[in-house]
Amino acid sequence: MAVRTLRTQDWFHPDGFPIAVERRDPQPPFGPHAHAFRELVIVTGGRGLHVTAGESWPLAAGDVFVISGSRPHHYREMESLCLINLLYQPRRIHWDPADLRTLPGYHALFTLEPAWRSRHAFRSRLHLTPEELGTVLGYVDRLDEELRTRGPGFGCMATAWFMHIVGYLSRCYGRAKNPDSRALLRIAKTISHLETHFAEEVRLDTLARIAYMSKRNFTRAFQAATGRSPIAYLIRLRLNKAATLLRRVEDPVTEIAFRVGFNDSNYFTRQFRQVLGMSPREYRRQHRQLGR
Repeated sequence: MAVRTLRTQDWFHPDGFPIAVERRDPQPPFGPHAHAFRELVIVTGGRGLHVTAGESWPLAAGDVFVISGSRPHHYREMESLCLINLLYQPRRIHWDPADLRTLPGYHALFTLEPAWRSRHAFRSRLHLTPEELGTVLGYVDRLDEELRTRGPGFGCMATAWFMHIVGYLSRCYGRAKNPDSRALLRIAKTISHLETHFAEEVRLDTLARIAYMSKRNFTRAFQAATGRSPIAYLIRLRLNKAATLLRRVEDPVTEIAFRVGFNDSNYFTRQFRQVLGMSPREYRRQHRQLGR
């Protein structure tokens, strides 16, 4: 069966705002499809099977999961299955999720669970209690109202409500009790540690201890979850922090390198060029020109 890719221009408002709410009450038949955006799915009622990559898993009210754009999926064997799809384009949302990245549940829900979905047979998905589901549905209603009415300042308000939803769900995941979710949270805690202590010396044995794993098992699990080794992840994180500073402040490049955790400015410049395709000074100059 051919896979259809849902395009942003067909699912987002013509004004280009990068967040949308789609309610499916119930979810109609819809063949395999991928997205040019991301989707945060909240199951509000009924039952069904979520099918992706040739595998299928049962769904029930309270299930929450993230679908990345390129991965085809669909639903079948639906019995009054009701969903809320929060569609979003991460690169176009004007938000700073730095504080969210200190939450292990954020990394578990938005990065690790999608990556480990097949390995855990969907058992590490977030499942909300009825009380938690009721709370988040109230937040979705407020977001939906801002998007429908589009009153003065709606962009700020809608973004704030979306962040509220993301933060609340991240906290809910952090309270998860099932063993598969707890396993993801152990890895997620190491990512949060890196986000918080990126400028400090980070030792592999410290990260392994946070994850309650041997260094070898932790390194393998981290690589499988993020696609990078812990050290490569830390270097990329430091480079991203440096790029932000280069755009925002006028401090010397060497000072910025030291501030984000590099102790050798030449090594910093080599890594920056390798990842971003230009030197830090060229990067700063380019963004100054774009800002004019």
